[in-house]
Amino acid sequence: MSIPGVLYACHFYIRHFTEGIPQHHCRIQNQTSAESLFSRDGRHGDLLRVSIPMDKAGKPEMCLRFTEPQWQLLNANVTEEARLATEDCLDGWVYDKSVFLSTIVTEWDLVCGQKLLKSTALIMLSAGQLAGSLVFGILSDRFGRRTILMCTTLMVTITGTCAAFVPTFAAYAILRFLTAAALIGANITKNCLTLEWTPIERRVLVNASNVYAYSLGQILLAAWAYLVRDWRWLQFSTSVSYGIIFLFSMALPESARWLISHNKLHMAVKTLQKVAWINGQKEEGRKLTPDGIMSHIQEDLETVKSTSHFRDLFQTPGICKISLCIVSLWFTTGFSVYGILLDFQKFGITIYLVQVLFAIIDLPVKLLVSISMSYLGRRFTLIFLEIFSGFVIIIDIFVPQDMTVLRMILAVLGKGSLAGALSCLLLYTLELYPTEIRQMGMSVGNTAMITGNLFSSIFHITGHYIPILPSVVSAMVPILSAIAASFLFETNGLQLLETIQETENRVKRPQSQKGNVSEDVQEQPTLLLAEMTQAEDSV
Repeated sequence: MSIPGVLYACHFYIRHFTEGIPQHHCRIQNQTSAESLFSRDGRHGDLLRVSIPMDKAGKPEMCLRFTEPQWQLLNANVTEEARLATEDCLDGWVYDKSVFLSTIVTEWDLVCGQKLLKSTALIMLSAGQLAGSLVFGILSDRFGRRTILMCTTLMVTITGTCAAFVPTFAAYAILRFLTAAALIGANITKNCLTLEWTPIERRVLVNASNVYAYSLGQILLAAWAYLVRDWRWLQFSTSVSYGIIFLFSMALPESARWLISHNKLHMAVKTLQKVAWINGQKEEGRKLTPDGIMSHIQEDLETVKSTSHFRDLFQTPGICKISLCIVSLWFTTGFSVYGILLDFQKFGITIYLVQVLFAIIDLPVKLLVSISMSYLGRRFTLIFLEIFSGFVIIIDIFVPQDMTVLRMILAVLGKGSLAGALSCLLLYTLELYPTEIRQMGMSVGNTAMITGNLFSSIFHITGHYIPILPSVVSAMVPILSAIAASFLFETNGLQLLETIQETENRVKRPQSQKGNVSEDVQEQPTLLLAEMTQAEDSV
């Protein structure tokens, strides 16, 4: 299941390249060529100088041009101090193609007076993620992991491919909404299905392979976008390749845990026997029978709801506490990590290198996080990362602006620790919720993170008026969220639970890890019967 993570990262971060804003200036009057004059050498440089006013940095203004050529500016003794007559870019713009051959910005001239339309594309993307997190999470708990995974991956392939050929920006924005909704739905469903087929001792290893797949996808995308610099071909190639996941999902078995929790015992037995046969455990698979399973789980099935609802996340005291803490953690982590990513834009590194650096930064952090989760536990690891990232941002506030290298190092540390917190949350959230509402709980967490991203982008507008305020809030938010993490119980070494009632019982017990493990082993002849566990261990 690592291949979907690679392609998910490619599709998720593609907007940095398909929606990039290249340098641009007004098209010069009577200019017949679309070639930019950014080189400013020889005759081209003179023509640019007399036709386009310069900003304070000595670069051509992006949204203004002189009403008529100012030939006197070629005289070295003449400056542009006098207020010369200017006008808007009545004949359109010319774009620098040294970084991007084309983007949606150059396609539909989303600059100057139309630049807010580009923000619309980002809003539609975030709105799609919010909708997909909620809708597909509920549908997955109701109709099954495999079914929703197939639907969402097919939807990503179709809508993403169509977005590469649309003639208007409005159609592009609508398709991006649908693609984002399906993309986040496919990702959280894939993560849930993977966890439910993974035995306890391999959860951290499988989670590490998933999060490393995202980093590998970012590196792959940087090379992909460098070779394919036309936005339509880049959009088309990444979308078509996502069809690989659809073909792959057709061969995947449905979650046996989901089938059992929904009283589909015959299908669960067939699925477990198929998995046992694939893994060379055919004899073990033959021992499984619906009657055998029923004898172990009859009492537990009576507590399983046939249909899950959103209110189940807040209806009982234990689940409600978990949900409130999870929402707080996902929201605050999303808020702070997005704020740090906004600060990276000031370092002036080529976008392809930035993409690679972001991925490389995550590699050692995620390795350390995986080790820490295995030996120190999920809760301790998460609390440490949240507090550490908060203090790193606080230190950055007091570093002078001209110390660029130190500020970049601090930004890298902050971003890395928050990325580690997200990888920890990815596993921790799935382990905390029972099977009957696990996908819904993960969806709420993803929704909270996306909401945090939106609030962060809006809140950073206040930086124009109070420069220090966004940094202070971004620093305090993760530190406060660590308090929420302290109210959660440790899941390291514990079996996954199937029902809300089982989770309520676990929440009420003393929260020492050893006590939890010993009691959990004793109570576990519930839905995780011995025969099923043997088949899962062979996966």
